[in-house]
This record gives sequence, structure tokens and C-alpha cells, in this order.
Amino acid sequence: MTSTLGSGTRALAPATVLMTDSPLTTKTQESTGAVVSTAPEEQSFFRSPGLPFGFVRVCLYLILGNGITYGLQWVARFFLKRGLPPFDPQLLMVGDSVALLGAFSSAWLMSRLERREFGAYGLPLRGAFGKLFWQGALFGLTEISVVVGAMAALGSYHFGALAIHRSELLRWVAFWAIFFILVGLYEEFAFRGYVQFTFAQGLGFWPAAVLLSIAFGLIHKGNPGETWVGLAGIVLTGLFWCLTLQRTGSLWFAVGMHAIFDFGETFLYSVPDSGVIFPGHLSNATIAGPSWVTGGTAGPEGSVFDFLVLLFFFYGFHRLYPAKSADPQS
Repeated sequence: MTSTLGSGTRALAPATVLMTDSPLTTKTQESTGAVVSTAPEEQSFFRSPGLPFGFVRVCLYLILGNGITYGLQWVARFFLKRGLPPFDPQLLMVGDSVALLGAFSSAWLMSRLERREFGAYGLPLRGAFGKLFWQGALFGLTEISVVVGAMAALGSYHFGALAIHRSELLRWVAFWAIFFILVGLYEEFAFRGYVQFTFAQGLGFWPAAVLLSIAFGLIHKGNPGETWVGLAGIVLTGLFWCLTLQRTGSLWFAVGMHAIFDFGETFLYSVPDSGVIFPGHLSNATIAGPSWVTGGTAGPEGSVFDFLVLLFFFYGFHRLYPAKSADPQS
């Protein structure tokens, strides 16, 4: 799932859980799983769990993020060629890099004001590209491969001839791998990072997750070729990634799955990604058949097979990471 609205700022997510055993002791469980006893703290504006306070902090975060992003975009335009097409590789890479820097920078500033570790918002540095990331990558590759495989079995997908070769192939592999890791980091942190963390304190984890997953779907509405069925698939995927956050306390699983799924759609199987056909795809693939099989112009994420795979993933992840008896994020 790749939004072409990369110049906007998105934010969001929780990974620090507060559990009170007595009026005198507060335990803080970070995303690493460590439990540290601390003295009770006074609830300041920047740490109050109340929804009005959280809403104001999210607004401040978005203002900071947009300001930083637009400032970086203003600087970047002096180094970019004029008249580049919207999906030019240079423009894509710069756009998502700038958006990610804006989201991370504003979250870091908020972490200083809130006196929290940056990793509390879902991306602990200790978990970077570790076990959870690669588990997510496996889920992402499995998802797109099963969906495209089902389409091929029904005669609705044909791989076609290779579109790129040799050094050009290696160049595009490297580009799309890096680019979609940036996309995964940015979109996951934007919708399941700081904002999810903050709204979950006032609304509860799942009400916040539902609202932000709907927003995650709607942000893709501007993509050419996107459909309402495709958007529904994106919302369902967002909810699954919220489940992975709730059960692991980390966004690294979602980042890995997001990045590899998009890589599989765009490059490996050369099909539309959220309604967009990008340059530099591996083959001249063709899809034909009913929309419920192929996803129509939205691509495989609008296929009925993707919904079935995601439902199986909900069950499988629940078994892989079962809920604790007293899950504080429930």
C-alpha cells in the first residue's frame, strides 16, 4: 500500500504501557518488554492521558511535522530537476525521505517535551531490522505471493516477459528495496506511531486504531486507479498491523510486512500498487478477469483473495503472539 500523497505529514502509535500495581508504585513496560519501577509522576499537560490534552499534543505534532517537512521540501527543490514526472524515481525517493524525516523529527521533539524515549512511539532502536521485521517481511511476501498465485491459477495473471535485464535489474531491485523500506517506516509511524500512542491514551487502543486505519485507507483515495474495495482492503490491513503493534509493542513487524508487500506488488509481480503502476517493474505482467479476482484497477489488494489471506493472518498472528491474560492495551 503506497500513497502518492507523500508530501503530507502523518503521524501516530503506542508502545509504552503504564500499569499501576498500587498507589505508590508505577511500572513502565517499554516495547522491549523490560519492566522498570518508577516513582509516581505528576500529570503535566505533556503527559496527561486525557483526550483533550492528547488532541492538542497531536495538533502540535502535526504542525511541527508539516513545518519541518515543507522546509525540507523547499530546500530539496533546489537540487531536483524541474518538470520531473510524478513517479520519477528521484522524486519518489526524495519525497518519502523528507516525509520520514519530518515525522521522526517532530516525534523526537514531542518525546523531549513528554519526557519519553522515542522508542515508546513504536520504533525502538534495539528492535531495528531484527526478528520482528523479518517475520513481517515473510508475512508480506506470503500475502502477495498467495494472492497473485490464486489469480494465476484462475488464469487472471500472467508474468510475461522480463522488462529489465542485468545491471538495470540490479539497480531497480536496490531502488525499490530502499524506497519501500522508507515507505513502510513512514506510513507505519505516521498512522500507528505517535498519533496512535497518544490517542490510545484517551480513547483506548482499538477505538484509536479503527479511526486511524480508516484515515490510512482514505489517504490512498487520491491514487489513480484506487477503488472503494481496494480502500477497504487497506483499512483491513491497517487493522491487522494495529494488532501486531498491540501484541508486540513494536511497529517493526508492520514495517517489514508493509515494505515487502509493496515490493512484491510493484517490482516482483509487476502489478498495480494501490491503483498505481510504477516504472521499473520486473516483467510485462498482465492481469485480466473479474474484479473480485484481480482487484480491478486497484490491484491485488482489492482482490477477494487478499481479504481471505488477511483474515487467516489475524488468526495466525493471534496464535503466534497470543494475548496476555490482562493485556493493558486491550
